[in-house]
Amino acid sequence: MAQIPLPRPYQDTAPYWAAAKEHRFILQKCRDCGEPQFYPRGVCSHCLSSALDWIEASGKGTVYSFTVNHRAPHPGFAGKTPFVLAIVALAEGPRMMTNIVDCDPETVKVGMAVQVTYDDVTEEVTLPMFRPA
Repeated sequence: MAQIPLPRPYQDTAPYWAAAKEHRFILQKCRDCGEPQFYPRGVCSHCLSSALDWIEASGKGTVYSFTVNHRAPHPGFAGKTPFVLAIVALAEGPRMMTNIVDCDPETVKVGMAVQVTYDDVTEEVTLPMFRPA
């Protein structure tokens, strides 16, 4: 069976993936404008400052939008359908694309409260996902 595509950490994302491996959820926050951001990158998406820190995030959010995938987009997902691909509005403000797990896909609703959970896919890679709160 094929493995799902996995992230390849690089300079800007390595701290995020290292924290996920420890089952911690972190975000970047700009020291200049104070805005949190996701996805991790080298500059602030609000003011373009490079003065970014990592903060512990709550891991809470709400479903902003979602779709239920019934067809595998990659051979690694063949045995995992149907699955929910969602945009979650994090409590801290940013939105992130993720999966909603640990529930029947038909029960997912826009506005549903969710909480981060972790999938230890390999010894090296842990994927943050969300489940109903």
